Amino acid sequence: MDRRFPHKEEALKILHESGCTKDVIRHCITVSKLAVEIAKAIRERGVNVNVELVEVGALLHDVGRSRTHSIRHAIVGAELAKSYGLSNSIVSIIERHMGGGFTAEEAKKLGLPSKSYLPEALEEKIVCYADKLVKGVKVIPFERALEEFNRKLGDDHPATLRVKALHEEILSLMRRSYEVA
Repeated sequence: MDRRFPHKEEALKILHESGCTKDVIRHCITVSKLAVEIAKAIRERGVNVNVELVEVGALLHDVGRSRTHSIRHAIVGAELAKSYGLSNSIVSIIERHMGGGFTAEEAKKLGLPSKSYLPEALEEKIVCYADKLVKGVKVIPFERALEEFNRKLGDDHPATLRVKALHEEILSLMRRSYEVA
């Protein structure tokens, strides 16, 4: 059975119905707008990317924050998405947006179910990346986001290295520097 793929308005309704705060919803909207800009720039370069999936996935990426603000919010969000009958592609975006993703071993150490949470599909990578560039509702330069990873984890931590690699991959796909005003 194929699961549902909600449109933008339905995704916003899910955020409200699930109990997300206004701040979380505003954050999700900001991440979605940035993710769509990135996806469109990549698509303009001839790369196949589902912009609608990016938009809706980014809107729903933090739906789990309606229940917890811990690292488990992605797991909770994926379960909520499944309960709404949403597509596996949306569920994967929600599960894989944390940090630069986690290996199964890292997930186990963090108390998460032991499986890979590394973003794989391009749409997952775009949402994960856009989320790193949004602090609250403000878009920040990548360098500032990276400074936070360095401060919290260190510049040689696997998660920091994955975020750097994600940045390089996205820029490479865009084939130009992405400057945020």
